[in-house]
Amino acid sequence: MAKVLDLLRDEHRSIAAVLHGMEFLMKEIRQHGAKVDLKVFWAMLYYLDAFSGRIHHPKEDEYLFKRVRARTHEADAVIGELEREHAARAESLKHLERCLARYQEGGAKELPAFAREVDRFVRAYWEHMNKEEEGVLPVAERALSQADWDAIDRAFEENRDPLAAERQVKDIQRLFRRIVELAPPPIGVGPGSRAAAR
Repeated sequence: MAKVLDLLRDEHRSIAAVLHGMEFLMKEIRQHGAKVDLKVFWAMLYYLDAFSGRIHHPKEDEYLFKRVRARTHEADAVIGELEREHAARAESLKHLERCLARYQEGGAKELPAFAREVDRFVRAYWEHMNKEEEGVLPVAERALSQADWDAIDRAFEENRDPLAAERQVKDIQRLFRRIVELAPPPIGVGPGSRAAAR
């Protein structure tokens, strides 16, 4: 099977780790009154913008979705939804950033709005990835030939500057490590464990 499927699933796992982290931190704040370093939220949101918004989603739209549509109409409706969600994701992320900024500056009175937005954003993102994994990838596996997969793999390789891509991968890896360093256990190794944060 195509390398791209493994790559996309790996990327989904990385995004899922960040979403789990956001959910965990919000639970700690709400249920335990934890004092979480908000830098970890900023790093998570930047990761979702820099990696997911600028790298992951464009690859899905440009290469995988187009090729699936060329071979079958079975997933047209779900692909249309996913493309609209990709287009709207940047504004959704900006709104979440504004809520985080208000919470950072306004304190506890801004927490309910920030928490609601985190819940909404994370829930929508889980639904989005489930649509891709359950509604598009199985169709792609059935409908695309090995030649199609080879063409998608080539397109992924050809559509990147190897030096820029290497820098990009290192930057994303560095950012992910920063999230792990900032986040409290059990999602990270930062100093803000529940006991330390109280």
